[in-house]
Amino acid sequence: MKNIIIVGGGAAGMMAAVKAAETGGHVILLEKMSSLGRKVLITGKGRCNITNACDVQQLIKNMPGNGRFLHSAFREFSNTDMVEFIEHWGVKTKVERGGRVFPVSDKAKDVIDAFVDALAEKKVEVLTNQTVRKILVEDGQVTGVTTDQKQYPADAVILATGGASYPGTGSSGDGYKMAKELGHAITPLKPSLVPLEVAEDWIKELQGLSLKNVTATVIADGKKQADDFGEMLFTHYGLSGPIILSLSKVVAEALNAGKKEVTLEINLKPALSEEVLDKRIQRDWEKFSRKQIKNSLNELLPAKMIPVVIDLAFLDPDKFVNQITKVERARLLKQLQHFAFTITRTRPVSEAIVTAGGVSTKEINPATMESKLVKNLYFAGEVIDIDGYTGGYNLQAAFSTGYAAGKATSE
Repeated sequence: MKNIIIVGGGAAGMMAAVKAAETGGHVILLEKMSSLGRKVLITGKGRCNITNACDVQQLIKNMPGNGRFLHSAFREFSNTDMVEFIEHWGVKTKVERGGRVFPVSDKAKDVIDAFVDALAEKKVEVLTNQTVRKILVEDGQVTGVTTDQKQYPADAVILATGGASYPGTGSSGDGYKMAKELGHAITPLKPSLVPLEVAEDWIKELQGLSLKNVTATVIADGKKQADDFGEMLFTHYGLSGPIILSLSKVVAEALNAGKKEVTLEINLKPALSEEVLDKRIQRDWEKFSRKQIKNSLNELLPAKMIPVVIDLAFLDPDKFVNQITKVERARLLKQLQHFAFTITRTRPVSEAIVTAGGVSTKEINPATMESKLVKNLYFAGEVIDIDGYTGGYNLQAAFSTGYAAGKATSE
């Protein structure tokens, strides 16, 4: 009977353990925290965005960090397979905006409970509070692992320790160190899906305000880099929310490349052309002609934004609408379509939803997730240099690579 050890009890590790145990091997799942799936519990704001309902090509496209490497894994265990798996274990799912798949219950804990049930049925030995310190290798082949407490012999080891984001959930970068000690190249770590800090002090006046149906555009040294449409959130230090997180990797790359000025512009009314928006403002102002400008924008903007936009457009808030000049209206129009921020930096890796970088994909067999350097050593999940946008893509990558590694160890 094969002894298979999985290091890490997150999304990738749990899936790897379930699959590895299907052929009757002795599977041990070692987790450093006191319970499994700590990071899964906080995904999707506690609802767990399990996967995305798009096709495989779209899955790959939405993994800008080495998506092509995942082609075999996604084919072997697709998003459809994941939905069937989780529903088999009692978690009904639903599809929301953008193809995002969630539990009908909106509870991430239900996903963890499903895996716990699957692990129990497959007779996986789950050991928590076990911090693995070293992977043991002899003659280029895995022989076991050493924890703080004891040594475990193994015929195969799957390293599924996660990234370096949200260290409080157990993802503290341990796996990178262990892989490096065995000769693997580690692509430099960067935050991916992370909030952004801005230079403008007045951002504090917008703290807590969320916007829907806006377009955000990243501009580096005057050149457009990328844009996205959807929801965003203002914080006391800068910008967050789905579209900001999706654009954050592009921002990080621009900053790391030494671009002198990286800005993010928000079009508050992307569905309207400049001409149409101008006519809309004029129609509103015909209704409110005797009002001061500070009281005339309520149908156009959230209350919190009005004084900020007026100030940035260099308008007198007490001036009456019927006294506003065409030039002043043009300045207001510009702010509505080019509401700009100077990005100073991303938040640290520890606050990122996903870590970009990790064990180089060039040293991993994409079909089996086995190391090309050490026999019977496998990788799964975020410890690999893969990362994607928000929308369930990163979790699907974790499940698919976990499945591929688990299957390969048991064959």
